[in-house]
Amino acid sequence: MPEDLFLFTEDNIDEQLKTAPFQLGCYTLRFYTEQGKPVKKVTDTVSEFYLSPSGGTLRDSTFNLVFYDSRFDTYRGFIPPHTGRAHPVFRYNEPIAPYTTIGLGGLARVFSPCGRVDDLRNALSHARGEGIPVQVLAGGSNILFADRGFDGMVVKVDITGLHSEERSDGVEVVAGAGEPWDGVVAYAVSRGWGGIECLSGIPGSVGATPVQNVGAYGQEVSETILSVSALERATLREITFTGKECLFGYRRSRFKAEDRDRFVITAVRFLLRPNAGVDARYPELRRTLAEGADISSLRPGGETLAAVRNAVLALRRAKSMLVDPSDGNSRSVGSFFTNPIVSSSEFHRILERWAGEGDRSVMPSYPASGGIKLSAAWLVEKSGFTKGLRRGGVGISQHHALALINVNGTTEEILALEGEIRGAVAARFGVELEREPVVVSASGEAGA
Repeated sequence: MPEDLFLFTEDNIDEQLKTAPFQLGCYTLRFYTEQGKPVKKVTDTVSEFYLSPSGGTLRDSTFNLVFYDSRFDTYRGFIPPHTGRAHPVFRYNEPIAPYTTIGLGGLARVFSPCGRVDDLRNALSHARGEGIPVQVLAGGSNILFADRGFDGMVVKVDITGLHSEERSDGVEVVAGAGEPWDGVVAYAVSRGWGGIECLSGIPGSVGATPVQNVGAYGQEVSETILSVSALERATLREITFTGKECLFGYRRSRFKAEDRDRFVITAVRFLLRPNAGVDARYPELRRTLAEGADISSLRPGGETLAAVRNAVLALRRAKSMLVDPSDGNSRSVGSFFTNPIVSSSEFHRILERWAGEGDRSVMPSYPASGGIKLSAAWLVEKSGFTKGLRRGGVGISQHHALALINVNGTTEEILALEGEIRGAVAARFGVELEREPVVVSASGEAGA
């Protein structure tokens, strides 16, 4: 037992702590009095409950609850929120893996779920006072933590809220950064508001979408973003950026590039089109729609957009790109590599290099802003890394060549496989693949 803790007894805890339920990772603990004695209900893996006053005095009713978890052979704990005032929850030695779609990562030294902007301010202030690094976590679908965990504070953005307002030029929708992204898409589609229907099924939360300018099947989220609200870490001021000020590009924004780790996004404002028709720019989506219902017979708005959404979901499901606990091929961070964009001269050099290999298959390419877009999936497979490949406890999805999946492996194994793939593509085509997810080291350095 840690020396600075004292045993939980009825004498040193108030009625609020006795009766309130507290969430500790996958455990819900309820404290109550039965015949004058405190009662603890918990699973067999957790034992040894203690309370330590966070302020060093019993007069402070905010306590650190510490317990021993046999799964990790470590003491874990948290500070419950104080009733009636803004106070973030702090959990100690919290497993990170359950908060990510790939299911990897060790323990976070401190973990703080923040449901309000004030919670974010308090959590960031606390981390600054402790002198520890901060990593922001949204929906966990595009991030990879080290096997050793994170020796700092993981701030989980859980700010919710969704409302809309009609305007002369469309419908304005404002969503909290913690809202599940696909829930917002479903909300818009059900009301016949177009602009994000092709982004159906993308995992994660709203706040993550502007960071890398999420896109799929011909649409990008930047096309509908009016503004992004964010908290500046250094000053704790809330700042609003117009869509233009976000400096969007292909899978990039200022929040991913020059202002990386400077802001925490709190809300996003969109402008959608009422009674929208079909916006199917992507060939694969057009083919899927043509094979289904007669789109021309559907009314603009809800019916048409629902058909597009269902087609996109079917395509993503076939590629295991929907989060599904029953589908092992979906335990990933989505596409691990972005599609390279090269200049015209580079493209011709790559074509000549490929022709010299003697393979007569056509290299997929598409016009793009700033050059020509290549298919990263095609490059990966032509470099010898086919769907279904396994390397120890990790591998490549059976349905998507860009999805590196966790079978029962480690972050170290995923990064080793990534290195193999990047090296092979560079050797064969002279193309450097760019990593799409954020990789966070144990010391808090992103991009390791």
